[in-house]
Order: sequence, then C-alpha cells, then structure tokens
Amino acid sequence: MLKKTAFLSLLVVGLTAITPQLLSAKDRRGEQNEARAQMMAGKVKSIRSIENQILPRMAGSEYIGPEFDPSAQVYRLKFIRDGRVVFIDVDGRTGTILRQTR
Repeated sequence: MLKKTAFLSLLVVGLTAITPQLLSAKDRRGEQNEARAQMMAGKVKSIRSIENQILPRMAGSEYIGPEFDPSAQVYRLKFIRDGRVVFIDVDGRTGTILRQTR
C-alpha cells in the first residue's frame, strides 16, 4: 500500500511538472498559426523577413528564436550574448525595432 501511494504521489508531481511545458508548446503553435494567418492576410511581414533584417545586426549572439504577440502584431526575437538574454521587439507591420533589452 505504501509503495502504491508513493508511486501515485510521484506520478502526480511528474504530471504537474510536465503540464506547463505541454501548455507552452500548445500556446506556441497557436502563436505560429496566428502569425501565419496575419502574414497571409498581409497584416504583418513574415518572420523570415524580420529575421533577415535583425540577425545580421546581432552577429556574435546565439539566436534562440521568435515569439509573436498577435494582439500587438509584434515579433520578439530572443538572443543570448555574453551569457545574457537579449530581447528585440519588432513591429510586425513595418519591421521597425520597438525595443531592445541589453
């Protein structure tokens, strides 16, 4: 009985730890789908176009990847430079850099 209870407790803890990651992956697919839909409708530039503009400016940094905020129509590109995370927010409609953290 004790082994069964311990196993169930570990199972619950494990599932609790995994669930946010699953939700995050699902949310990311939603972001990607929304970005694609807005790009196809001509509302925002493609992520490839934005990356082609920004990546050369970030030479020496490791590119982690993009996120898309559909309500603001903003791409957030994530990099690592000198052990620090750098975010660059780009207007998806114009390609203008809105903010950059250092």
